[in-house]
Amino acid sequence: MKSNWDRSSWRKRVRRQMPEYLDAKNLKNTEHRLNHLPPLVFAGEVRNLRSDLRKVEAGDAFLLQGGDCAESFEEFSADLIRDTFKVLLKMAVVLTFGGKRPVVKIGRMAGQFAKPRSSDYEEVNGQKLPSYRGDIINGIGPSIEDRNPQPERMLQAYTQSAASLNLLRAFSQGGFADIRRVHSWVLESTKGNVGYKRFSELATKITNSMEFMRAAGITSENVDTLRKVDFYTSHEALLLEYEEALCRQDSITGLPIAGSGHMIWIGDRTRQIDGAHVEFCRGVQNPIGLKCGPSIRNEELLQLCEILNPENEPGRLTLISRFGADYIGDHLPNLIKIVKKEGLRVVWSCDPMHGNTIKSSTGYKTRPFDTILSEVKKFFQIHKAEGTYPGGVHIEMTGKDVTECTGGLQSIHDEDLLSRYHTACDPRLNASQALELAFLVAEQLERDVEGIHG
Repeated sequence: MKSNWDRSSWRKRVRRQMPEYLDAKNLKNTEHRLNHLPPLVFAGEVRNLRSDLRKVEAGDAFLLQGGDCAESFEEFSADLIRDTFKVLLKMAVVLTFGGKRPVVKIGRMAGQFAKPRSSDYEEVNGQKLPSYRGDIINGIGPSIEDRNPQPERMLQAYTQSAASLNLLRAFSQGGFADIRRVHSWVLESTKGNVGYKRFSELATKITNSMEFMRAAGITSENVDTLRKVDFYTSHEALLLEYEEALCRQDSITGLPIAGSGHMIWIGDRTRQIDGAHVEFCRGVQNPIGLKCGPSIRNEELLQLCEILNPENEPGRLTLISRFGADYIGDHLPNLIKIVKKEGLRVVWSCDPMHGNTIKSSTGYKTRPFDTILSEVKKFFQIHKAEGTYPGGVHIEMTGKDVTECTGGLQSIHDEDLLSRYHTACDPRLNASQALELAFLVAEQLERDVEGIHG
């Protein structure tokens, strides 16, 4: 156990981006009920993820982290979980082939309900209302009753997360993730689609490799790893009442585990060294992500690494850069240099979404696909120049055919956004754009990653 830490020690620190509940009795009752519910994830799964992330840190695996901007109570369905999981599997197959190394798959799922906001209030239909902060906290409806924080929403988030995890475990272990099936989806997605010719050539190479394995007697019928996958969940640990209530003790090691998800991360707005979120995350044994935006200073990053990973254990800490395509070159090289100089064992991942949000001519928030891709390319180029390993990507995406990000081979324009703009918060890549990004990253991996570690 970390010195001077327990699961409620965060309450003595400054809390940011968290709601002030009006009904203290209801909050206490909700926390009490959550305390007596089983954890959503298990300590053994958390240990397995740390082991997998150690391989990423060593350059022997690649991290794919993706899913919803913010999960919704209203849109919850088995089909949506299946479709998002399916897209992540397709992306993983393409990335595995391109990088010639396994892909660690982590969903922004089964817990990604809370969102930090730049302002405490927003104007809706001419009325000033508390900002919507995600379904686990308040409702998106245009009234003060909807926007007031409601503690019992944590119980609904728990129930939905438990159902999501149950389905994800069935999909990942029950044959749905069979590599032959997944590759047939990849072929189906590329066949005959405009602009996919170069990608279909890579898909054909995958087909040839699979046919060779089959001829050699290596099939999903006799090799379990070809029909099952390890799939993990993650979310921003923003609502600490919820995180504390689901914190449990690993029965083998006796150490505390955040039972809400396999991996949790600290956002760019809540990474204060003396803040509540850093205090909670430093004590749990889960892999921790740390979002690093343009405001982070070199010394601050080193202090955070020391607090969150004092033993410098590989697989414990993932640094998720989110600078924007125009600014990544100004910030990331310096951070890499100081981390490398101090010999810190971290995974470097790129979030190309949050720094590239703009307002379209139609008034919708959007993210241009070309700008997203540009930041990813620069992420790889910078790591190549610094002699370090670009370990992964972290994206907001969905399996739905939404029109929220412009560009890509689908050629979504500003005027197309209103047709299927469904997100409650930030714009997401749709299924086609996410797979396109995977092909482009795979090409980058083929060119660059083997040159670094070959």
